[in-house]
Amino acid sequence: EIKMRCFRKRSTIPVLAVLVICLLCLNLYMEDDRYVMEGEQRVARELTSHQLNSEKYVHTFKDLTNFSGAINVTYRYLAGFPIPRKRYLTIGLSSVKRKRGNYLLETIKSIFDQSSYEELNEIVVVVHLAEFDLLWCENIVQGISRKFAHHIISGRLIVIHTPEEHYPSLDGLKRNYNDPEDRVRFRSKQNIDYAFLLNFCGNLSNYYVMLEDDIRCSRNFLSAIKKVITSREGSYWVTLEFSKLGYIGKLYHSRDLSRLGQFLLMFYQEMPCDWLLIHFQGLLAQKDVIRFKPSLFQHMGYYSSFRGMENKLKDDDFEEDSFDIPDNPPATLYTNMNVFEHYDPGKAYSSVDEYFWGKSTSAGNYFAIVLEKPAKIDKLKIETGTDERQNDILHHGALEVGHNVVVTKKGKQCSSYTPLGQFQHGKIEIRDIGHKVEFDIDCIRILVTESQKEWLIIRSISIWITQQ
Repeated sequence: EIKMRCFRKRSTIPVLAVLVICLLCLNLYMEDDRYVMEGEQRVARELTSHQLNSEKYVHTFKDLTNFSGAINVTYRYLAGFPIPRKRYLTIGLSSVKRKRGNYLLETIKSIFDQSSYEELNEIVVVVHLAEFDLLWCENIVQGISRKFAHHIISGRLIVIHTPEEHYPSLDGLKRNYNDPEDRVRFRSKQNIDYAFLLNFCGNLSNYYVMLEDDIRCSRNFLSAIKKVITSREGSYWVTLEFSKLGYIGKLYHSRDLSRLGQFLLMFYQEMPCDWLLIHFQGLLAQKDVIRFKPSLFQHMGYYSSFRGMENKLKDDDFEEDSFDIPDNPPATLYTNMNVFEHYDPGKAYSSVDEYFWGKSTSAGNYFAIVLEKPAKIDKLKIETGTDERQNDILHHGALEVGHNVVVTKKGKQCSSYTPLGQFQHGKIEIRDIGHKVEFDIDCIRILVTESQKEWLIIRSISIWITQQ
């Protein structure tokens, strides 16, 4: 299964070749994220009458493998049509026939069931049936149309298909990583499937999230995604991740979809799609993985789409009710602990899936968060240690909040602190803080109360602001 490939050692394409070709690509197509649709007026008429089975409509897709110009990729609309109004989020997934099990209908059901009425009006789901067996496609579409007719008519569910003749040859592909021929064929075709899907979705919404056809969603996942996007206004990002598995829960600006699709098509036979994504975001200058917890999407399939092999891979950060994403307002972090290598304090507070690591932890050591603006805080949650280093927790410590910021030689701190509670087994969670302190909070401080021989990992610091 492709999702498992992300845990293997990652070989790369020759860096210089990638950079040269991709810089050409990005310069040539930086402003060209449009696709051309013929028969627009006919589509509008058929949309009005809610015809579910359409004729063919042609989009233009740049063949970047040889820069020989444009090729016509024909998307057959099997159910639904794009509506004129742009949505907030497109949810894309590609599906093929499996030797064992089929989870597509359950996945679509989870997307709709876990969304409120208001959220449903802001999403469009695009299913790419990337299977050359047309009888299978017809049977799947019949099932989708029976079960989700209302969502199709409402314009929030579209099913498309790309005919086989538009695919490049899947024979004689490169045997990178000594993969067997059938695995190379599978992952190469999957890259092309995703490229065609991304190209189709470029103008449907402001943002796009990629799912797979065997997942379930957390409740109100769209509201959680919107909260994260809002929290990152003014900061640069290419990909936000809401699952740590494979190509599940990866969020993009829709303006980048055309280039991402072109990139996957260019290197479709080089490596699996999840590896290519790392190169893509690196070329667009996103250095770190930006992944949020808890995860919003969970893998639920038991059998892989490759060979029907068993695949019980799960995301242990998934929570069914994960709307409760922290606010973490802007702040400066200070500590008097010795920092190990590059594990600096900011990594415990940021969305990057890393952590602070201090050594020589003694009584009186502290880790302080000084907020840029005083805030009314409803809840605080702090976790120390990791699964790999379970002893590097805070064995004895207290959580305090303060006000009245003063500037010292060691940086900013508060002149007065109020204790909230003690760490238990390396964790602490305090709710209803507004009922425990009467002031707006300027500082949050983790205080080591007893020396410990173990080092200290602060894995995450989560702050929820009181909603007005």
